[in-house]
Formats: sequence, structure tokens, C-alpha cells
Amino acid sequence: MSSSRRAALPYPNRLIDGLGILLTLGGVGWALGTYSWLASYDQRLAVYDEQYLSAMLTIGLVMAFLKFPITGKEKQQLPWYDAVAALVALAAGGYLAVFYPTIVDLIYQRSADSVTVSVILIVLLIEALRRATGPVLCILVTVFIGYALFADYLPGSGIPTDWRKLSLTLAANSTGILGLPVKVATTIVIAFVLFGQVLKNSGGMRFFTDIAMALMGRFRGGSAKIAVLGSFLFGSISGSAVANVVATGIVTIPLMKRAGYPAHKAAAIEAVASTGGQLMPPVMGAAAFLIAEFLEISYAEVVMAAIVPGLLYYIALFIQTDLEAAREGIPPVDPEAIPRAGPVLRSGWYFTLSFAVMLGGMFYLNLQPDTAVMWAILAVIVPAAIFGFEGTRFGPRQLIDSLRETGHGTLDLILITGAAGIVIGVLAISGLGYQLTLGLVRIGQGHLFLLLFLSAIVCIVLGMGLPTVGVYVLLAALVAPSLIELGVKPIAAHLYVMYFGMMSMITPPIAIAAFAAASLAKADAMRTGFTATRFGWTAFIVPVLFVYSPSLLLIGDPVEVAVAFCTAVFGVSLVSCASVGFFMRPLGIPGRLLFAAAGIAALIPANAFPGGVLVDIIGVVAGIALIAYEYVTVTRARLSDKRLMPAQFPSDKR
Repeated sequence: MSSSRRAALPYPNRLIDGLGILLTLGGVGWALGTYSWLASYDQRLAVYDEQYLSAMLTIGLVMAFLKFPITGKEKQQLPWYDAVAALVALAAGGYLAVFYPTIVDLIYQRSADSVTVSVILIVLLIEALRRATGPVLCILVTVFIGYALFADYLPGSGIPTDWRKLSLTLAANSTGILGLPVKVATTIVIAFVLFGQVLKNSGGMRFFTDIAMALMGRFRGGSAKIAVLGSFLFGSISGSAVANVVATGIVTIPLMKRAGYPAHKAAAIEAVASTGGQLMPPVMGAAAFLIAEFLEISYAEVVMAAIVPGLLYYIALFIQTDLEAAREGIPPVDPEAIPRAGPVLRSGWYFTLSFAVMLGGMFYLNLQPDTAVMWAILAVIVPAAIFGFEGTRFGPRQLIDSLRETGHGTLDLILITGAAGIVIGVLAISGLGYQLTLGLVRIGQGHLFLLLFLSAIVCIVLGMGLPTVGVYVLLAALVAPSLIELGVKPIAAHLYVMYFGMMSMITPPIAIAAFAAASLAKADAMRTGFTATRFGWTAFIVPVLFVYSPSLLLIGDPVEVAVAFCTAVFGVSLVSCASVGFFMRPLGIPGRLLFAAAGIAALIPANAFPGGVLVDIIGVVAGIALIAYEYVTVTRARLSDKRLMPAQFPSDKR
């Protein structure tokens, strides 16, 4: 919003910012254990988790009606109906938060006041969701509610749910809006988004970019490698691929364009690198914590399972950027623009310390993720306030900005996870979840590959335009159970749906991460999207690989794990060469086809089908033969050129 409009209407904007800060402080209070401490001090201060979640959702709803206009046009003044909607949300949400124990105790009586409040909250949530994210998810939620109410009129002879029972179950039950998704969003996610904002406002973004530039700037195509490494370092804590594109792309995209990358390729590389940050441990855009909660396993198990797929994603992207630079003759970054790693590390050492504090707290001290990240935030704030980074100290202004930006950044997510709670609640109360699982399995007709293909399409479509956590929550409820039903390991099924849900970020026609990067690069959006899909091809292949070969998730015998990893890296490298059309020299169509065939054969899991081991071996042997042939051919050509050079260009001896 322009400064003139903010000046013309200061009160609503200040109120919105204040609500954003309050939303963040609510999550911080949970992470610090404030509510538990108050309960231990005086039992009268004890609250149910659902009361806390109701309060956080209420703040989010009030903020949404003040912030988002009823149409797509920017607000110039606060309409009376938005003010009324905000007040109604405050009253209904406040009622649920204060009287939740009574409502739960008398839930089977379905009193008029509790039913009325529940209906109001559901309607307001759907409208707030429409304003914040558009009509798609709103329509999806409405369809699910309609199914629960009118199941007997639909094919399959479903059993309808009484509207009073449905409204109370969705609004006041832990299997509905106030369930696991909203809890994770308002506790763990808020803490991690705050961590990212504190890093950004204390200079952490510049630190990661400088480190990436110091490490990669001297190599060919260094500007693209800086984008890959910088997005890798910062991306997993940003919580949003689009936010990561904007934060890092402002620096890396102009750098790539100046180096010689076409605008659409520069934008595509940044979009793919930023999207990968959501797939790479340790944080994975906070989805790792949701996976752990859904599967009731430790966070460490999720991180270990996601390491190899994430590495394969970035290895392929790194190789492709290097080969693109070699093919197009893109030079390193200007040496004068490359900072020295030593001074950068000495001035920003505490940024790396914060990650050590966070991981050490979770893995060695067994702290809850939100508690560990609060210690990591402290490990940034204190040194940044004392020493500063590149002349900028972290003060009260930066702290307030971090709190405010965190509230704004998590608002959409809270609304989306609330909507996901409605979907999960309908699946539970209507039995639709079981029917959907059976339906997908029946469509797949017991053939896992067909079910994987259908699930991938569903994941990409449902994931369009949603942040990481929202994508995962919906797909974990709708798609993952059918994969598990056909024998896929639960962790593999959940990572599979998350990967394909995230691919909507770079897959046209939506591809919001690619389009955001295209906007920064002033490139054609659709061309950028298709180029990003090519650069990010591994994310479409690797999930299928780890479904068939759990060894890639570090599950099983160490020897099998090592072999699976090595063959996967080799196969990814070969296919990357084929994708770019370059190895040590440009590859013609026959060469690209041979590299692709050998790479795909090496990638095929040994236990995917009878004879898979033989196909794997053939792929590896063929790949080695191709590499040897290219090496010998290019080396001979270079030696021949050197022998000819003195005759063709005699030295001028004076």
C-alpha cells in the first residue's frame, strides 16, 4: 500500500500491524511455555489448547477482515461491513475461547448459542479464506461441507450429517478447525517464520548471499551457483517458496542477467532453488514438523529420511547450472565484486551459531522444535544487537518489524490450516476419507505406478498457489492414505505428496514461485515456468524412486543405502547432462538420448521389478562408457588443436 494511503488512513493499518504483532506474540508465548508456567503457578490460569487456538484464530479472522478487501481492489477506506465482520469474528471467536470448556462439556446437547457461534465461525473462516487466497480452496472446503450435509443425494449412498452436529464438530472439536494443522501453524510455524524474519532484519540474508558469493563466485556461471547456494541456505527457514524468491532473487537474478544468463533462465534457476529450500532439511518450511506429528515419529527420523532426496534435487540443479554456463560461455563473477569468506564469517559468525543452537537443542537436548528455535532467535538477536552486521545493529525497530512481518506472513497460513481442519473434520465425521482411499486404490486397480501417477496429478492441482504447510496438510489427509493402503511406507507416502504438492510452485499454469521470479527478472512468465520445470525435473522423478526404493530415505541395510545413493547421484548427473545438452562439449540429439537412457536406467530402483538390478548395472556401465568416450574424444581434439597451433600461429620471436 502506498505511503499516501497509509497516511490517509493510519488507524486501520496500525491496528492491522498491531494484530500481526499480537499474533506473533501469542505464538512466542506458546513456544516459551508461558501458558504452562501460568497454569503451574495458579490452576485458575490454566487453559485448554483449544482455547489458545481459538484466540489465535480469532486474531487471524479479525486481521483478515481488516486487511483483505471483499474484492480484489485495494482498500482506500474501511467499509462498514468489514468492520462489522471483524467485530462479529471477535465476538464469536472470543465466546468460543472463553466458554470452550462449557461448550465441550455440553457438546451433545447442541445448545443454540454454541451452534450459532460455530456456524458463524465456519462462515467467517471460509470468507476470510476467499479474500486471502482466492476462490479455489474456498470452493473445495464448501464442497466438502456440502458432501457431509447432503451425502444421501450423491452417488455412493453416503450418510448425511446433521448440520448442528457438523458445525459443532468442525468448530469446537480437535478433529476440526482447532486441530493439528492450526496448532502447528500457530506454534511451530510462527516460531520458525519469526526466526527467518529476525535473520533477514539483522542482515542474515546478506550474510548468506555473501557466503554463497565467496564460495561460488570464482567458478564459471558463479552467479547461478550463488543463487542455488543462497536459496539453499535461506530457503528452508523462510516457510514460503515465493518469499524466498523475493528475498534472494532481488540480489541473484540481476547478478545472473549481468553475467549473461537469459532473463527467463535466471528467473527459472532462482525459482527452482527457492522451491527446493522447502524440501531440504533441517526445517523444510516447517512441513517436517507436521510430518512428524501426523506419523507420530520423531523429527530426527523425518530429517534423516528427507536428506538424500533433497541432496539429489540440488545436485541436479547445480550440475545443470554449471553445464549451462559451460555451454553458453558464462564467466565467473567479477573478482572485485566477490567478498572474502574470512571477513564475512568473522562479521556474521552468529548467524551460523544460531543454526547450531537450533539443531543442537532439538537433537541433543531433545527440546521441542518451537523452544529450540526461540533459543536460536536469541542467539541471533543478542550478538546482532551488540556487534551488528555490515554496520547494521539489531534494535527495537528491527524487533518490531520482525514481529509485525511474522504476523502478516503467517496470517494466510493460519486461515489455510483452519480450512484444512474443516476438510479433515469432514473426512472423519462422514467416512469420506475411507471412501476416498478406496476410490483411489480402486482407480489404480492395485497397480502402484498408476496410483502414483494419479496421485501426482491430484497433488499438483490441489497444491496450486498454497504455501508449503497448507499444501502438505491437505494432501496428507486426501492422498497419502491411499498410497499407504497399497503398501507404500508411511514416511515415503507423506514425502511423496509433499514433493508433488510443492511442484505446483514451478509447474505452469499457476507456478507462483516461477512467476514471482519472472516478475523480478522482467521475463515471460510462462516461458520461465516451463524452463523451471525443466531445471526442477528431479522433483518429479525422485519421489517415485524413494517410493520403490526406501533405501533413498536411509531405510534399510547401510550397504543398500550406499548403493542406492551412488547410483541415484550417477543417474541424476547423466540425465542432467542430457537435459542441458552438454557434457565436455555440446551433445547432439543421439548423445542426449544415450545419456538420458543410461541415466534413467541407473536411476531405476533395483527392487522396482524383477530384473531391476540388471537394468541398474547396464545403466551404470553404459554411463561410464559414455563418459569415457566423451573424455577421450574431447582430449584428443584438444591435443590435436595444441599440435596445430604452433604451425598455424607461429610465435613472433623478437
